Amino acid sequence: MSGNTVSLHRIIKSTPEKVYRAFTEANALATWIPPYGFLCTVHEMSVKVGGTFRMSFHNFSTGNSHSFGGSYLEVKPNEALKYTDKFDDPNLPGEMITTVKLRKTVAGTEINITQEGIPEVIPAEMCYLGWQESLEKLTKLVEPEIPDA
Repeated sequence: MSGNTVSLHRIIKSTPEKVYRAFTEANALATWIPPYGFLCTVHEMSVKVGGTFRMSFHNFSTGNSHSFGGSYLEVKPNEALKYTDKFDDPNLPGEMITTVKLRKTVAGTEINITQEGIPEVIPAEMCYLGWQESLEKLTKLVEPEIPDA
């Protein structure tokens, strides 16, 4: 973690296909991407190079929310995503770039995430903490194998 960039690494006991779906299906993303104490609404999501997304995080304690969106720069199913993020709030200027890489391993799926260009007013430690919480929620979503019958 340095300056306005955070990097995270995890091994999750699931397949790359299932983890990728958690990043690319709106309902799944809304369940795990917001840190604890936040709700997420995905307003739009078109996962393809040049496609866009918009979402809002709602602070359950205060009732306040913030919206953001971006576009997909790289989409490799079950392997990688790269996208931009920009907050609607002018007090959070700049554009972030998030890179997600997935790799099948003998233990499951290796995930590497790098988020660059985090606005200076957001402490990198808080961003890192938020991502750790989100990845914990992601793990609880994708690790269970629940049969239909």
